[in-house]
Amino acid sequence: QVQLVESGGGLVQAGGSLRLSCAASGRTFRNYAMGWFRQAPGKEREFVAGISWSGSNTYYSDSVKGRFTISRYNANDTVHLQMNSLKPEDTAVYYCAAEDASGMEKADDYSGSYFWFEYDYWGQGTQVTVSS
Repeated sequence: QVQLVESGGGLVQAGGSLRLSCAASGRTFRNYAMGWFRQAPGKEREFVAGISWSGSNTYYSDSVKGRFTISRYNANDTVHLQMNSLKPEDTAVYYCAAEDASGMEKADDYSGSYFWFEYDYWGQGTQVTVSS
């Protein structure tokens, strides 16, 4: 089992920044690709960003590309999402998720699935509210 705990959410004005963190505990973090997803009221959960175990591969949804940055620090089992130039449409509950890439070819460089149902573990979410 992997336990994920998000933190860093809050209320911010449009144009502001927030940094979300996700701390993992439990079994080894090795070979887990990590992703951030978000879900706004009445909408489906959507992919935001993904990062490989190695940290060398990242990718983003078009809606956040150029504004958000995902990073990870395997030494202390944490993943971060730096969010800049926030917009009201970024308002949502943000979730951290882990996908086991063990057995995949080049598992270290696999940056995670775009689809939420491919992930094995989830955090409880943290609310981000951007006011206009």
